[in-house]
Amino acid sequence: MLQFLKKIMSNEGVNSANNAHPLHRVLKTDIKKDPNIHEDEIIFGCGCFWGAEKCFWKLPGVITTSVGYAGGKKSNPTYYEVCSGLTGHSEVVRVIWDKREIDISDLLKMFWECHDPTQKNRQGNDMGTQYRSAIYYTKEDNFKIILASKEQYQKELNTKNLGLIETEIKMIDSYFYAEQYHQQYLASAGSRQYCSASPTKVKLGFFNGCNYKLKDHIWEKFNWEVDKCVLRSDNNPIKNNI
Repeated sequence: MLQFLKKIMSNEGVNSANNAHPLHRVLKTDIKKDPNIHEDEIIFGCGCFWGAEKCFWKLPGVITTSVGYAGGKKSNPTYYEVCSGLTGHSEVVRVIWDKREIDISDLLKMFWECHDPTQKNRQGNDMGTQYRSAIYYTKEDNFKIILASKEQYQKELNTKNLGLIETEIKMIDSYFYAEQYHQQYLASAGSRQYCSASPTKVKLGFFNGCNYKLKDHIWEKFNWEVDKCVLRSDNNPIKNNI
């Protein structure tokens, strides 16, 4: 197994003097924590990371989320460098979850459904390589289920005569935290409520290896038929029990 060497580099807005670990604005957890034995991590690119992050922090069983940059070549890129398209990075969301409460298949369901993976180097009105659809995994063990979910979602898209999935899928060894003002941006005071995602409105069904743990009422909170539905919901995580 390739060791995941996260390069936790501070950008503007993060106190590098004391290596501070900011708390999640909503979950009140350490956004820079490493997963423990009961946890795992994955990194998703779904267009603008502001709206994408909210999709994941609302799911029960998610321990923490952060936004950052991955999949490029330059170390410690700034937001403006990433937006230039010259660093090769994608805007991404890092998700750490409790494997006892939520399965990776639940997270993959959210990923495929919350944006349009058939759009290459864009999402909605946002265009550029930084907005590309991406799944960056840190453990080889997760590759098989990621691929199985992609194959099933392509079948679902085919029934609607939609395009081919353009999602970049690869193991990475670097993730750079974005500037602090980007972290949980939609939950910050005075934030611009913006999300570029344009979901296909196609749902991911069962696929080989899936082990969905979230109940139907969780997914009913996300109605992709409603434009920018994630912006219309509050910031609080959804409770798993009714």
